[in-house]
Amino acid sequence: MLSVKHACLFLYALTLCLKLSAQQPGAVYTYKTATTGGEGKFYLGREIAQMMSFDGAAWLERDSRQREENTELAISRLPINKNSVVADIGAGTGYYTFRISPKVPLGKVYAVEIQDDAIKYLENKSTQLKQANVTVIKGSERSPNLPPNIIDLAIMVDVYHELLYPQEILQAISASLKPKGKLLLLEYRAEDPEVAIKALHKMSVAQVNKEMKANGFHLVRRGEFMPIQHFLMYQKD
Repeated sequence: MLSVKHACLFLYALTLCLKLSAQQPGAVYTYKTATTGGEGKFYLGREIAQMMSFDGAAWLERDSRQREENTELAISRLPINKNSVVADIGAGTGYYTFRISPKVPLGKVYAVEIQDDAIKYLENKSTQLKQANVTVIKGSERSPNLPPNIIDLAIMVDVYHELLYPQEILQAISASLKPKGKLLLLEYRAEDPEVAIKALHKMSVAQVNKEMKANGFHLVRRGEFMPIQHFLMYQKD
């Protein structure tokens, strides 16, 4: 029987081996000492940002958001019609969900979240607003748990940079999209030092394109009409 000391040494060695194996050339993710606000987990050279807690819900619903981000303009540029099926992945408070749903009265909006507080908030708000075409889904770190081959447009608004398993999420989104379905990312512009957002919560077009290409997506529209965000539309190869 192993002594406590030997058992601890064995577990330490096993942990070290697993960590080192994740750093090999074929590994999807690599690990280093985390920077402030980061996970210490890297994907294609980018450190993944820590997820914002739902305690920050008030910031998502702040009165100044429309003026700062021009959310109405972003929604007006979505490729949707009255029958579209949309997935708002990382929906948060549903700021986009409940502004999109009236525009797809014969379609549906899936509001996807992984935090229980957010799920409860979305369900309550959907009931209050009587928006019957909104369906709240509990996702996971690796999948939004959407039905296959049903989504016309999936959107992630200032969310992608926080995904702990971006490759797995992108593959799951791909499976949920219709053949001509699209994926939209709104991300704060890393190229612009005037955008007063923490570095790990901003992304460059070059980095997003690299990660999308690695997962079978190509850029079909790059919109730079937003005040502080990229508007990046992708489609499956």
